[in-house]
Amino acid sequence: MQNTVHFILQGKGGIGKTLVSTILAQWLQDKSDTVLRCYDTDQENTTFSRYKSLNVQHVPVMTEARTIDPKRFDALMIDILREDGNCVIDNGANTFSPLLAYLIENDCFALLAESGRQVYIHTIVGGGDTLHDTAMGFVSTAKATQVPLVLWENEHFGLLQSASGKAFIESQTYADNSKRVKGRVVLSQRNPDTFGADVKKMNTARMTLNEIKESDKFNVMEKQRIKVVFRDLFEQLDQVDW
Repeated sequence: MQNTVHFILQGKGGIGKTLVSTILAQWLQDKSDTVLRCYDTDQENTTFSRYKSLNVQHVPVMTEARTIDPKRFDALMIDILREDGNCVIDNGANTFSPLLAYLIENDCFALLAESGRQVYIHTIVGGGDTLHDTAMGFVSTAKATQVPLVLWENEHFGLLQSASGKAFIESQTYADNSKRVKGRVVLSQRNPDTFGADVKKMNTARMTLNEIKESDKFNVMEKQRIKVVFRDLFEQLDQVDW
């Protein structure tokens, strides 16, 4: 896989965008020798840029008046087009609407395609109380673009099903846009006292899987559970129709 551009877009905060960005970036490193470039456009919680081993570049789009200047996204596009390679762009809830509007208004998806880049939008739908808002975010992103989608189903907040027990992927909301979805990746609901605690520890430390393998901050069982999680997610990413 080479010359791909991956936008992680979801308007709801705290739904796992940075987690998805870090997992995707590590999978791309594992799958290709092509240069990987990562960007963090979140102006409030620059978590992705704290993963030092991924060399994430922060894109400052907020002015001194604390407003977002869409033209500052030019720097992001220019850098993406500067050289070949795979790119991952993490996007905060505060920049979701401005970034999507910028990409559409400036016909950036077509520009990237004309420049030999294959673009994907990764959108996250969460379970439990987050289902309605994130499902609407999935729909708005699908309707606003013609870019291939990768759906991430985050079960951390609960299963992705309605009060009547109907799964999200069985809903009309999903069916109306399913042809655009090139693959699904499930962030499975696991034991919060073991797997959940270990993933939280990993996120807090801002460490990649390879760093954890070499770290003395994680014991052998914590390392094992994190490897199980990554193996599952990497295998799912392998099945996406890239």
